[in-house]
Amino acid sequence: MKRTRQNKTPSAILCSDFHLREDTPICFTGDFQKEQWDAVEFVQHLQTQYKCPIFHAGDLFHHWKPSPSLISQALWFLPEDFNTIYGQHDLPQHNMELKNKSGLNTLAVAARLWVLKNCHFGQEPYEPSMTIKNKTILVWHHLTYIKKPFPEAKEGNAKAILRKYPQFDLIVTGDNHTSFTVEYQGRRLVNPGNLTRQSAAQIDYQPRIALWYTEDNSIKWINLPMQKNVISREHIKDKEERNERIEAFIKKLTDDWEAELSFEDNLEIFFKQDKTPDSIRQIIYKIIEDEK
Repeated sequence: MKRTRQNKTPSAILCSDFHLREDTPICFTGDFQKEQWDAVEFVQHLQTQYKCPIFHAGDLFHHWKPSPSLISQALWFLPEDFNTIYGQHDLPQHNMELKNKSGLNTLAVAARLWVLKNCHFGQEPYEPSMTIKNKTILVWHHLTYIKKPFPEAKEGNAKAILRKYPQFDLIVTGDNHTSFTVEYQGRRLVNPGNLTRQSAAQIDYQPRIALWYTEDNSIKWINLPMQKNVISREHIKDKEERNERIEAFIKKLTDDWEAELSFEDNLEIFFKQDKTPDSIRQIIYKIIEDEK
């Protein structure tokens, strides 16, 4: 009798872009540290439940030089059998030659995680990162997409990558902070997306990870815990309003009053039309007088 997925045990947990950090993204109005570590702990519990490896596709830390406190938190919360690669955020100057200076390398030296032999940021695939039950797996920090996230993006079309690298049964990619999967001729690419929401663009985004099954090269998405109504666009609105005020001020300078012969006369006309407070006028006149 064929087993249903409910009775199958996953062969691996697929995730990416944890971007662990101590500060709070400007868009986040809730308790970011709680959300971050709750999500990591959730993955930890899944690994304990299924006793399978975790493949993480890069950018474990938000900055290559995490504080001792953040490294201590990672030592405590990271799951067992955690296999990762270097993303650009994990590398000083985005340079693999400087990887030994990174916080990720500290965790590797402490044997708290395992760095796969390839395929790190800026590298091209040449051999599998891992083989499980005759399935070849590539873990790659490479911007991959179904639809271009911006016009300059190139060489990241998911189906084109599957066609280009037929030697891999499963390709797990990182860098693009959205989750999707694509199949081609029985092979699969999974882009798990980021662990936590860190920009206002993700106001409706649900972070998730994937359970992978070797039997049929299938996956099951698992939603990560998250707080509701904690992503704000107010900082974007404030910036837009500020820009509008600056544009309006410039337009006043050019359109709303007629230039006269002297700078002082022009300035007085502008003060009257703009209803500039006396305190501001006095400061400006003092500066002009000092310059004479």
